[in-house]
Amino acid sequence: MTTFSLNGKTVTVVRSAEKPTGVGEPGVPPIGPAVANAWRVLSGKPVRHLPFIRQST
Repeated sequence: MTTFSLNGKTVTVVRSAEKPTGVGEPGVPPIGPAVANAWRVLSGKPVRHLPFIRQST
């Protein structure tokens, strides 16, 4: 499911007495590769190491 396919859909977070299990954690692992790919597209320079830091050229 993508953001664009959510048109007309409703997401509800339900209150519960259970311990939290995490609503947003499944989306965290792909963030690093997505940012690295976006940087490569914008700058033409691939990211080869984490964390992303500025290096002198």
